[in-house]
Amino acid sequence: MSTTAEHHRTAPQPEALATTVVTSWKAPIAFAVFTLAALALAVFAPREGVTKFRLSAPTDAVQLPEVTVPSMPALWTVVILLAAITAYSAWLVSSKRRVPLWTIVVFAILFMFGFLTWAAAGASLPMIGLLFGSLSLAVPLIFGSLAGVLGERVGVINIAIEGQLLAGAFTAAVVASVTGEPWFGLLAAMVAGMLVAFVLAAFAIKYFVDQVIVGVVLNVLVTGLTSFFFSQVLAHNAALLNTPPRFDRWPIPLLGDIPIIGPVFFRQTVVVYLMYIAVAAVYIGLFHTKWGLRLRAVGEHPQAADTVGINVNRTRFWNVALAGAIAGLGGTFFTIGSGIAFNKEMTAGAGFIALAAVIFGQWDPIKATLAALLFGFASNLQNTLSVIGSPVPSEFMLMLPYVVTIFAVAGLVGKVRGPAAAGKPYIKS
Repeated sequence: MSTTAEHHRTAPQPEALATTVVTSWKAPIAFAVFTLAALALAVFAPREGVTKFRLSAPTDAVQLPEVTVPSMPALWTVVILLAAITAYSAWLVSSKRRVPLWTIVVFAILFMFGFLTWAAAGASLPMIGLLFGSLSLAVPLIFGSLAGVLGERVGVINIAIEGQLLAGAFTAAVVASVTGEPWFGLLAAMVAGMLVAFVLAAFAIKYFVDQVIVGVVLNVLVTGLTSFFFSQVLAHNAALLNTPPRFDRWPIPLLGDIPIIGPVFFRQTVVVYLMYIAVAAVYIGLFHTKWGLRLRAVGEHPQAADTVGINVNRTRFWNVALAGAIAGLGGTFFTIGSGIAFNKEMTAGAGFIALAAVIFGQWDPIKATLAALLFGFASNLQNTLSVIGSPVPSEFMLMLPYVVTIFAVAGLVGKVRGPAAAGKPYIKS
């Protein structure tokens, strides 16, 4: 008995398995850059005065009082808090811990508050207009990012989002102008986006052409065709072919009267409400349905999906077509969604920013939507600051959305992995 007890005392105990935590210095470095930028504003470009944040529009049922903030004390307080968060994130990484998501969110909110307080010193900043315009500009980006998420999740890189948005905008303008009914324009735009996606799917899936090359060629093709028809047909018959009616705004009772949130989210057109439905449907479909499970299986391991009876190429083909229809719907925002006549290249690179939102959102529809909202906010900020007479150079404001895109994709995302089979044609053995 004693021998057995001694054996148990002297026997080597199994060691606990070590857990490896992958950390990255990208977040602390990005934090340090933005903290230094805020410090430079405070030291080299101080702006005395107060900033007024208007939280209500004159037509709102509930009127909120203006928030008045002294510019320089607020900016210096923000600089100190940003430095503290930067130091905290650096300590976490040096301790082999990950930087939590909440620190990035808090840092972004603080920096934006400090920047707006500095940029609008001595003026009144209409927050409802800023947020409303940000959501509006994000609409085509969100539709485009959903198309990108669906395409890459099923294994096809959809570089042709720009062409699908442009085709949708063009077709919606022409059909709505001829029929006088924006609903027909919306349906035609979805068909146009789907046709572009059909071409992408045919060459990429059936003929194994490089998907990136096909996407780039389609973008150039759609840009050339729409520009040609605009110059040769629409410009000479604008009254008949290029005067699209727009969707009216549909305020939702009660929800539209909620302070701040109501005017921004619930006094929109049907295109925006369809966007809400599309985001929810794609998210639920991808992660909570049999269809989504099959789609993700084809994008991650098509050979394994094939062995359990899933037709890989057919699944890819029809889901790429669905993605094209969603992108075409997003293109309606540029014409019938805003009541603007079609013009050459009016999407202005929105499809490529949508692709950046896909990467920034880590191929998740909700995260991609949030990334698109960030880019929309950056785009609208230049308009708002120009209106209130901010001293920020207009050239800087014009490049701001693209600077945010670069930082988002290269600096703040960290190391992410897309679907394993994205961009790889499946040849059945």
